Amino acid sequence: MLLDLIKERKSVREYQDKKIPNEDLKKILQAGYLAPSWMNSQPWKFILVENQETKDLLCELSSNQPHVKNASALIVCIADKNGWSKEEFGEVLKKRGMNEAGIEKIFSIPMFYPVLLGDNTVLMRSVEQVTYAISYMMLEAKELKVDSCIIGALQNEATVIKNEELVKKVNERLNLSKDDVIITIITLGYAKEETKTEKQRKDYNKVVYYEKVGQNISF
Repeated sequence: MLLDLIKERKSVREYQDKKIPNEDLKKILQAGYLAPSWMNSQPWKFILVENQETKDLLCELSSNQPHVKNASALIVCIADKNGWSKEEFGEVLKKRGMNEAGIEKIFSIPMFYPVLLGDNTVLMRSVEQVTYAISYMMLEAKELKVDSCIIGALQNEATVIKNEELVKKVNERLNLSKDDVIITIITLGYAKEETKTEKQRKDYNKVVYYEKVGQNISF
């Protein structure tokens, strides 16, 4: 069951020196590719990284977290702000069967078209969409017995840029455009040793409510 898979998945930071089969990597990437997004906007890009020099560079970008460079593979998850451009988003809407009048209406409503609300909103909505794909990829990895960890502590437009030269070097290495923002790196590999740790979560009744905050679910 999917819920069992969710319960079993945990962050792993120490990996065996063992390559992940290409077929499994492809399945993990396909899970992200097929993830849902609002109106199928898909404002994302995913870069599979196995080259050690690139992993070392991304490790430096991520405050030198060792599991970034020691993972078998990385998936760099990018918010593509250009995915909201009239050209790209318009093409997606056309494929949904919308006519020109309908598309123009979408482009006139700030709730539907974040470009009207400025660059920060575009980034925020892009990050929102990317998170769905990240979850799908990590669950598919677990299904394939591949362990993973989310790397969110890195230098980007959503957090902080301490070393502009390093960020520029990474962007050039990955051939990123000015509209591409690295949001998360997923580390992938096989755990060095099996650990039995129970998920630590807030009290269920402090997170999940029925109809309104403060009213707990009785079932």
